[in-house]
Amino acid sequence: MEVIKHWDIGLDLVKTKKGALLYKITIAENHFLLEQNPLKDSKYGVAYRALKEKYPEFYMFWEIKDNKYTGRLLTGVFLEKEDIDKFITDVLQSEEFKSFEDIREEIEE
Repeated sequence: MEVIKHWDIGLDLVKTKKGALLYKITIAENHFLLEQNPLKDSKYGVAYRALKEKYPEFYMFWEIKDNKYTGRLLTGVFLEKEDIDKFITDVLQSEEFKSFEDIREEIEE
């Protein structure tokens, strides 16, 4: 097998301004994935919190490149798609989810 490019991927725990510990996957200089904060009072926080309570192996990561969110939300889950579709639909329709704007977590530098 020919290796086209080797990535030195790093895994760290970072602390948010509010004290939550989140996973940070460093892909390259100034390019990383940051775990969604399940404690964040935002739409994504609501969804992630609910998903993590029911499926602890589920993860959501935001892609950040050159210190800006790219808008890409990446998920990792070890469940069958049909097992999670209805649950996600219920979360998205909940009043708690609808009450928040789309605000992403800031990390402490």
